[in-house]
Amino acid sequence: SIQQTRGIKTLNFGGSLEKVYERSDWPKQKVLDYFKDDTIAVLGYGPQGHGQGLNLRDNGLNVIVGVRKDGRSWKKAVAEGWVPGKNLFTIEEAADKGSIVLNLLSDAAQRDLWPTIKPFITPGKTLYFSHGFAITYKEQTHVEAPAGVDVVLCAPKGSGTTLRTLFLEGKGLNSSIAVFQDVSGKAHERVQALGVAIGSGYLYETTFAKEVYSDLYGERGVLMGAINGLFRAQYDVLRAQGHSPSEAFNETVEEATQSLYPLIGAKGMDWMYANCSVTAQRGALDWHQKFYDASLPVFKDLYESVKNGTESQRALDKNSQADYRESLEVELEEIRQAEIWRAGETVRSLRPENNKK
Repeated sequence: SIQQTRGIKTLNFGGSLEKVYERSDWPKQKVLDYFKDDTIAVLGYGPQGHGQGLNLRDNGLNVIVGVRKDGRSWKKAVAEGWVPGKNLFTIEEAADKGSIVLNLLSDAAQRDLWPTIKPFITPGKTLYFSHGFAITYKEQTHVEAPAGVDVVLCAPKGSGTTLRTLFLEGKGLNSSIAVFQDVSGKAHERVQALGVAIGSGYLYETTFAKEVYSDLYGERGVLMGAINGLFRAQYDVLRAQGHSPSEAFNETVEEATQSLYPLIGAKGMDWMYANCSVTAQRGALDWHQKFYDASLPVFKDLYESVKNGTESQRALDKNSQADYRESLEVELEEIRQAEIWRAGETVRSLRPENNKK
């Protein structure tokens, strides 16, 4: 594919020139040679730890995993082929053994376990993050870049689960990269190589702060929070006007996810518009500005809430509660039991591919 054959390029993104890095700049053998003397320690086995760890292992690198012994993540890692004492260790052991330490613990766990991990991040090592959270909000996390080590970031633009799935399909998620501290003078090339090794598509440059600001903003915005709110609002109005749950769901969610959004993903918004009826085109063109005007103030408030640390502090506070998993399940069950998503379960079951005998 084109992506596989191009290398470092400066490309035009909507009128702005940006440098990107692609897999062809780091062929597999070059990556293997580059890291031949390294032990890559993956701390945490949540979505990112799982996805990046398995991809690194499948790419032939010397990878170990560090998690709490005999905990849920430990048992999952064992089930997926990691061997205690060989490439599966406690967090402290893995951090000690690793020359490159991938801190892929949850944001709250990075804060809580930093005093435990920090003594093992000794001069000459590389400390790697996939989120700018801990370093950017250091007043809240107390995670400071240790002296004498390179501190880098590679942030896949999606979940670790998707990163793994696409890797197995020969594809890749795009990732942002950043260097916070370059002691060796080689931090930038090292994070490029790591980005390719974990299964990224192309890599683009950012900073730790910009990564976490855009990430938290996007998740609360159109990626998750805003889209859920818009789906609910449209569905509720249709139901209040007498439309059936099936019709309301199809006109709100099913058509979006199965028909229209894939067109946007393939060739852009204009392509989606061009492949709809004249009536649909006219309505969308007439109404999109009204939605823009209505939502812009909300998005401005959201970005400020992210930038000033309100969102990060709330996330840390909530995630640190002893009953967080239980309270989260209550919130998810509320979504699950909402009529819109119960209707969606039935709609999905009727898709031809889900109804094969």
